[in-house]
Amino acid sequence: MNSMQQDVDERTSLTGNNKFELFLFKLGTSDHSTSRELFGINVFKVREIMEMPAITAVAGSHPHMLGVVNIRGQIVPVIDLPMAVGCKSNGLKILMVTEFARSTQAFAVEEVDEIVRLEWNQVLSAESSVGGGLVTSIARLDGDTDKTRLAQVLDVEQILRNVLPSGDPDVDENSIGPQVRLPAGAVILAADDSSLARSLIEKGLEAMGVPFIMTKTGKEAWERLQAISAQAATEGKTAKDKVALVLTDLEMPEMDGFTLTRNIKNDGRFSSIPVVIHSSLTGSTNEDHVKGVGADGYVAKFVAAELAETIRKVLAR
Repeated sequence: MNSMQQDVDERTSLTGNNKFELFLFKLGTSDHSTSRELFGINVFKVREIMEMPAITAVAGSHPHMLGVVNIRGQIVPVIDLPMAVGCKSNGLKILMVTEFARSTQAFAVEEVDEIVRLEWNQVLSAESSVGGGLVTSIARLDGDTDKTRLAQVLDVEQILRNVLPSGDPDVDENSIGPQVRLPAGAVILAADDSSLARSLIEKGLEAMGVPFIMTKTGKEAWERLQAISAQAATEGKTAKDKVALVLTDLEMPEMDGFTLTRNIKNDGRFSSIPVVIHSSLTGSTNEDHVKGVGADGYVAKFVAAELAETIRKVLAR
């Protein structure tokens, strides 16, 4: 247990070149298989792990919520992760405490496995084919081989929203302030692998009154940007004439937001296009990483007014 915690602490500073750390764990068996499959989340979201403490049940809570636990004076909700994803556990032994999207919560799991370092091109989007919205991607742990182990990368934001619904964030015109104005004919190019996040972003951008193109991965956004540049050239224009700003998540299969930002800033065709990173990976360490790859702005998910204000400031420079 101590060595696993040390691994988490040492690797949270990883920026990588399109690489990341995946924290692997097991939840039990499913109705479709007796195998104990591997699941994972980005190690950046893991604050600590511990043996299962005493949990206080909360009256009237969601069936997937075990209760709350006191961790050094902080009351943290505890979610039964196997139950939330439809697995049958033989015993919840480990508590995985996470921080993301400005919140702290804990997930009860059956067993922790290991932390693996992967390239994002080892991770393929799974949203359209599996998981019922709870799995964003499938990680090929041993590379592109027929015998590779597979791990399901969970959309923990969606799981948290299912168990602890807080209602849709306020994204109407009154909440976001003045409309955001783009140059004529220009759009915002956005990228996020979570269907929940894309839905919220789309509502926010619509409330801001800006046209946009939404993509699901950094790779898709990069390819779309190049196609837009080629089309602009045939019209005697530049990519900047067509794309006023790029809004990107950090965690995405195939190409992450760090790599997308570096690609944009290191390419003369696109370097003048501002990039705003919009991520649930909050904290000073991640903000330092954002500055290091040349992003023009950083805003934590998801408050539409803050997103609108950040976009306004970046466009005004």
